[in-house]
Amino acid sequence: MKVLISVDMEGISGIVHPNETNPDGYDYERGRALMTAEANSVIAGVLDAEPTAVVRVADAHGPFRNLLPEELDRRAHLVRGKPRPLGMLGGLDEGTDAVLLVGYHARAGRGPAVLAHTMNDGILDVRVAGRSMGEIGLNAAMAGHLAVPVVLLSGDDSACTELRDLLPSAVTVAVKEALGQGAAVALHPEEARERLRRAATEAIARRAQVAPLTLAGPLEVEVDLSAPFMVDLATLVPGVSRGEGGRTVTFTAADFAEAYRLVLLLAQLATVKPG
Repeated sequence: MKVLISVDMEGISGIVHPNETNPDGYDYERGRALMTAEANSVIAGVLDAEPTAVVRVADAHGPFRNLLPEELDRRAHLVRGKPRPLGMLGGLDEGTDAVLLVGYHARAGRGPAVLAHTMNDGILDVRVAGRSMGEIGLNAAMAGHLAVPVVLLSGDDSACTELRDLLPSAVTVAVKEALGQGAAVALHPEEARERLRRAATEAIARRAQVAPLTLAGPLEVEVDLSAPFMVDLATLVPGVSRGEGGRTVTFTAADFAEAYRLVLLLAQLATVKPG
């Protein structure tokens, strides 16, 4: 059996502020330690259910260089660094049996939700076939394109609801209750880790009950960008056109893998500074 654990940072218990998730922040090292500890709990839970499983852990936050390699459970393989194929799902392939999303956050515009955004501050919304999707939906659908189910998600209560709206049978663990963009009522980190370990074991044991999220192509995709100059850049990409208003671009993707790759590219273009 092969499992991919994709670990973001904003949805880790106790984290509520960019100073805890940004490498320039004064509390970033604590955030890294909390992130690594939650990843280890999920690894342990997976291996409690399937002791011989091959476990890959994708560092899926910011620079993709946050998890502490020397502190990570030695039974797992770490996928680290960028750019890389499939972004937050680095290490995913058609031989993977299940994906677990740890420390995830809600999409841009959803709230109350802790540190909600989609990819980065340059993207205001992504709509696939008319449905608004953040990182949770985009990654679940990318896994589904390869016939792999997302069987578990942890984060705040808003993030958990976002996955259940897409995959009602998946296991979710709310490690904090969002009070706003920068505030939450959080579980103690040790309590969160204990719940995550139990939930990961349950999710792997009942993975056959969760169907992959599949979206058949062709797919119409709309991306709202935060500044008009980002639209100017985006429309240099073949197949990307201006949409309604001054902030939206559109394209048609043959399948979800193509849509996912183009959204990743647009997210990268959204970080370019004007001038």
